[in-house]
Amino acid sequence: MTETRLRFPPSPTGYLHIGGARTALYNWLYAKKTGGKLILRIEDTDADRSTKESIQGIIDGLEWLGINWDEGPYFQTDFDADHVASAKRMLDEGKAYKCFCTKEELENKRQTAQANKSAYGYDGTCRNLKSEEVAAKEAAGLPFVVRFKVPKRDGILSYEDKVLGEIKAKYSEIEDFVIVRSTGKPLYLLCNVVDDIRDRITHIIRGQDHMTNTLRQVLLYEALDAPIPVFAHMPLTLDLKKAKISKRSHGEIVAVQFYEKHGFIPWALSNFLVLLGWSSGNDTEIFSREEMIEAFTLERINKSNSIFNYRKGDSKFITDPKAIAINEHYLRTLPIEEIAVMVKPFLEKEGLWDDAYESEKKVWFTETLDLIRDRFHLLTDFADLGRAYFSDEFPVEEKPLKKNVLKYEELKRWLPMLAARYEALDDFNLETTEETARDFATELDIKPGIIINGMRTVVTGQLAGPSMFDILVTIGQERVVKRLRDVAKLYESK
Repeated sequence: MTETRLRFPPSPTGYLHIGGARTALYNWLYAKKTGGKLILRIEDTDADRSTKESIQGIIDGLEWLGINWDEGPYFQTDFDADHVASAKRMLDEGKAYKCFCTKEELENKRQTAQANKSAYGYDGTCRNLKSEEVAAKEAAGLPFVVRFKVPKRDGILSYEDKVLGEIKAKYSEIEDFVIVRSTGKPLYLLCNVVDDIRDRITHIIRGQDHMTNTLRQVLLYEALDAPIPVFAHMPLTLDLKKAKISKRSHGEIVAVQFYEKHGFIPWALSNFLVLLGWSSGNDTEIFSREEMIEAFTLERINKSNSIFNYRKGDSKFITDPKAIAINEHYLRTLPIEEIAVMVKPFLEKEGLWDDAYESEKKVWFTETLDLIRDRFHLLTDFADLGRAYFSDEFPVEEKPLKKNVLKYEELKRWLPMLAARYEALDDFNLETTEETARDFATELDIKPGIIINGMRTVVTGQLAGPSMFDILVTIGQERVVKRLRDVAKLYESK
């Protein structure tokens, strides 16, 4: 049985785009599903835009997502000689020819066709030049491109797309197309085919925007006596205005690195990306890696375009809400030991990390993460919304400050009194902290919520969170007492 071989061939002209990451992911999943191999090939032919930084950014992005490859990275420019040799072979075999038509001549023909309201395609002016005519033009130093000689035959050229079904066109509808520029540099159209032949690619999963090339590439495979791969063209991902998501229009929101920086769990992002154009056939949307590999098939790739639900400037969602919801699910359900590893760099960045969290304070650290993670959406939330657990320097949100503290002037006196009672406790636990707070409220003849909500704001800076008494025990007696005694500072600052 022939080994399944797929490739991901990004152009290193910027960061790893989430559209590119999705393409890599689909290829990776199918390779894993079929026991095949994934080849990473960097298509670095655009010398002006390809940079080492972009190449490294692509590799880093793939590694962060956990998309591993079996061969490569190969670089397309390392195989320039193969591309040139393939073009020469087709020239020698009469499957391509030198075209000396100038840009001006071609433009005049295009304008004439447009004026006549007829379709324009290259008319084959140079297709049947005699060898002596070609030699004379070359001797005169006339520049030329190399065009592929589309067979003049009746009938249909077609291939079976695993997503879209049969794709076909009449041979007469396909013009003789350029495969080598006048500079002698082969075009991507040819390079891509030559590389896929060399790498023995059996399946090509790519976006529908590449479909304009596919029929012409089928002709190139045939001309080079190579087997035609299985094609599967994925739907495009559009924004809410039905425009294709792009670096130019949408900025860093479409970069994989944006999600890494903003605290997404790698597989959570992959899980989201898979669903942008593929479905399991039922309502299941959360998959482990193993489950996704098992469920993935080319036949379940959608025919219609997917929508990236991002609203620029949305204060509530930094990206598609579904992506955040999926990340939130993993944040709440992954083993806390895995979350602890992922949280560490975000705490380090904010100066909140303590090496003891990996030794004598490890139990406290993991239990704290487990307590607070249920209300968080991103890994950054632990260093942001959860700052009060790891530092005595933390912001107090405006809304709870006004609602739960400044509204009650008496709290300036009451909370230090409660602090004294907490300080006197021999056993600072869930039962004693709650009993002390409620008894204190009864003595003051006020609702317990006034004391409890005031404490929450003073101790955490937040409006909501876990049980107040879980919070007190987690933060610890000494730190809680100090924060309650410092309540007056909140009144002074307003």
